[in-house]
Amino acid sequence: MSTASEHAGQAALSICEALLLAMNDRGLLPEHEIVGVLRDAAATHENAVGTELEMERHRAVAEMINTIIAGGNSVRRP
Repeated sequence: MSTASEHAGQAALSICEALLLAMNDRGLLPEHEIVGVLRDAAATHENAVGTELEMERHRAVAEMINTIIAGGNSVRRP
């Protein structure tokens, strides 16, 4: 069962992805900079410290961001 927090996270991800696509479409950010933003976000979570549970959550977030990078979801590629 999904929680309100999970829905909020999915909404935030969708909004951010739409913004990245729009910035790329309008020529505001080239693909390499969008990928750089995503890599920075992943690195922040990969380097986070905290309890084992917090670190597990950060690792999961980093893995999700790295999957987005690998899949090209936030950049329209020909």
